[in-house]
Amino acid sequence: MLIAIIGENCVGKSTLAEKLNEKLSAKIYSGKDYLRLEKSPSAAAESFKKLLENSLTGENIIYLITEKEHLSLLPQGAFKIVLTAELGIIKERFKARMRGNLPLPLEKMLEAKHGIYDALECDLKLDSDYCIEEIFEKIAK
Repeated sequence: MLIAIIGENCVGKSTLAEKLNEKLSAKIYSGKDYLRLEKSPSAAAESFKKLLENSLTGENIIYLITEKEHLSLLPQGAFKIVLTAELGIIKERFKARMRGNLPLPLEKMLEAKHGIYDALECDLKLDSDYCIEEIFEKIAK
């Protein structure tokens, strides 16, 4: 099974992946982790696409996506979850990640990217107030 968790920075993708992984025992990839598969980026992308395709009927994989360009790596049949959070929550989480300092250029970047996945077709759209049991039920269907 392949589950893609898609969302902006600091919306809780890693936390959700950890919760899902407790029951799924999946391999978790994030962003450009796939570049470690091959020496050349294009070869790594192709190898990763095959790995993801094979996971549809084999090993469980959870792939965390922040950048839109990585959506093209997903095969048809991936279970797509879009995770969202309010801009204020994202800023506070990012500020905590940056040890209490959110530089203005970074704040502007977060504002510019906010909502980029709102219209993305997915199997499940969640905000930060989700119930993990309900997610498992929807995945099972």
